[in-house]
Amino acid sequence: MAYVCEIGTGHRVYLDNQGTQTVVTTLSGSPGQQQQASNGFQTGNWTSPPEIFRTPNGVVLKISTAQGDHFIQVQGSSMGVISGTPSVGSSQQMQVQQVDSTPASSMPSMQPMQPMEPMKPMEPMKPMNMGDMQMNMNPMEMRMGNMEMRMGSPKPSSSPAQSSKRFCPQCGSSLTPSARFCSSCGHQLN
Repeated sequence: MAYVCEIGTGHRVYLDNQGTQTVVTTLSGSPGQQQQASNGFQTGNWTSPPEIFRTPNGVVLKISTAQGDHFIQVQGSSMGVISGTPSVGSSQQMQVQQVDSTPASSMPSMQPMQPMEPMKPMEPMKPMNMGDMQMNMNPMEMRMGNMEMRMGSPKPSSSPAQSSKRFCPQCGSSLTPSARFCSSCGHQLN
């Protein structure tokens, strides 16, 4: 048989003795949201129903077995065995109720998720214009004034004069094909 205790608003702890193991499950929830955490502890077979005490640090579970008493501390969704015997004399003992169901069977069943539709491919980016600057993405190119930069496959030029056009790497001014120095800034060219 399983036992349940309401340890706070919307917060319950379920205890079940499965063979020599005590399974502790915390369940907290609010409308539309539920959280559950479970842990198993080797305690042995229970000799009496579990007892639960509220302490300043959460709750303490007392499990009585033929091998002795075992104590488990529960704080929120974390839980762990307490070594030794904690002082629970001044702590409030909480009401424990016997239940037929485990937390998993008492939770509302969820409908299976419907498969998602495949994503549609992205539309190609349209050219961007900002003042005298224009950018295209396929092939990647950027033009601003008389400067141009391209990456990817080059476009065929419309005239032989355009293919021999050079620009100064320092200031961007147009250069003649045979120039060794920039006529605008004097930068030495290779």
